[in-house]
Amino acid sequence: MSSPRKKARTARTTYRHGDLRRALLEAGVALVRECGPDAAVLREAARRAGVAPNAVYRHFASRAALFDEIRAAALSALATAMEARLARLGPARDTLDYARAGVRAVGTAYLQFALRETGLFRTAFALPFDVAPGPDPRKAGRSGRNPFELLGAALDRLVRAGGLRAPQRQGAEYLAWSAVHGLAMLSIDGPLRRLPARRLDALGQRVLDLVENGLAAPVDGSRR
Repeated sequence: MSSPRKKARTARTTYRHGDLRRALLEAGVALVRECGPDAAVLREAARRAGVAPNAVYRHFASRAALFDEIRAAALSALATAMEARLARLGPARDTLDYARAGVRAVGTAYLQFALRETGLFRTAFALPFDVAPGPDPRKAGRSGRNPFELLGAALDRLVRAGGLRAPQRQGAEYLAWSAVHGLAMLSIDGPLRRLPARRLDALGQRVLDLVENGLAAPVDGSRR
């Protein structure tokens, strides 16, 4: 039987050249995926990575530091899910049909991610943060854009395609995000959580209809 000292030595040599940091982050992501943001505990991440708890502090000074990286990974996963949905539309075009489909794809991906990856979704929005504090590649998908930027790009394309006028575009991200995020939260933590997936999907598409029609409605300064 291997001695404890030999086991410890084997565990240490497994994580060289920064691999331990990656392993701890992956363990943390797995924890929140399974149990939500409160599960991001340094000791448990260390246990899953197969190292002593003190080893965590060589890479993350505190739980907050680890959680920041986990939340960035969650936002990146959400952005990637949005990009995958957009990719199903084919090559990007500045046509009205594509622009409308693009906005709907972003919203649909957001809602589906909340239901499919509830732990990551809760973690992504567990604490207040600035929606656009500056480029952060950790929170971006393959395109380099974060979820908020992907929504903004879809709305910009809608303007170029003639589906949204400039006065209507101002602040449109916040209106669309509020509606879709509200439904997501009601679906995972609120009174809609017991509805079957098919009903939730149908509600989601109706909310996206409301968003599209609402954004196109006249605003002060644009009424004729």
